[in-house]
Amino acid sequence: METLVDDIGSFPLPHRVNRETFNKAYQLAREAIVDGRDFRKDEFIRTNFYNVTINSFKRKIRTGLDVVNSPWHYDGIRQVSDAIHKAMEKGTFVVDEKDAFLPEVRVIEAEAKSLSEEFGKKILLRACMFGPMEQYLKEIGTVPYGDVLDNFAETIRRFAKNSIVDTKYIKTAVVSVDEPSFGFLNINAESEVLCEVLEKAFDFQGAVRQIHLHSSSRLPDLLEVGNIDVLSFEYAASPKNIEGVSRKMLEDADKQIRVGVSRTDIDSIMAELRDKGVTKPTAEQLVESGEVIKKRYVSANEKYGDRMTFTGPDCGLGGWPSQEAAQLLLKRTVDAVKKM
Repeated sequence: METLVDDIGSFPLPHRVNRETFNKAYQLAREAIVDGRDFRKDEFIRTNFYNVTINSFKRKIRTGLDVVNSPWHYDGIRQVSDAIHKAMEKGTFVVDEKDAFLPEVRVIEAEAKSLSEEFGKKILLRACMFGPMEQYLKEIGTVPYGDVLDNFAETIRRFAKNSIVDTKYIKTAVVSVDEPSFGFLNINAESEVLCEVLEKAFDFQGAVRQIHLHSSSRLPDLLEVGNIDVLSFEYAASPKNIEGVSRKMLEDADKQIRVGVSRTDIDSIMAELRDKGVTKPTAEQLVESGEVIKKRYVSANEKYGDRMTFTGPDCGLGGWPSQEAAQLLLKRTVDAVKKM
């Protein structure tokens, strides 16, 4: 089976777009969708959120990605927590079905026919969101409250389910739940409890179900979660991560793997360049060479074989200095993998 190249999601805003203006337009778009209004008719929303999202998505499609994540320009936690805070006003952490959606996915769905015709193919979409444990850590902390954890899991399940689109023009091929703190900062609950939380969060059908981690230290715990199809971790910036899971472990649990093969840790990359005297790096200097990326991919592919069904950059690119640099990284990653 061919290894598909996808991306994790976040992407830099265009230089001309003010962060505060975008955030305001995003929030107004969410309110309009909840109220059943056509947010495309609002000029402020259309200029500062709708068009920005579509133009960024097109940039990502042009890199050759097999599965393209809706571009995160808004704060990843707040994509979900804004709706959670609204639910909290009613005394619950469970977000209403009608409120559990990602505005970016609604924009791409609205433009699906145009996008499909422009690029001459059915668009394969990846939707992602921070998961129940990450949201819980931000809102509650590390002390476990079973009923509250269950509420967060149900909320994420609703967001995931409502991110699945399947028409003649677009299909949500992957839904990823991101748990970057898992393995570093954990809720003080038994592994069995946390696995039950994820089992519920991933209780949906219609797309490949990925979980993305920054560390593989507790990845073996997740092999017991039946509803997870693909385990994903960073490898390019954290080479030791690959030691945490073997092909046999995946085969025994009937799981697949996604391995990050290109570095996205922009702060470290820029610090390394500064140490070499490069204070204003170009996009070409920021992005690793195709040969370096290809070497990592070959190494991971040799270890996991047909269990490695996805690959791509380590993590998102929201902190990168320009869209051009982020786009170059995506394209170089695609090219390195496809040369195999």
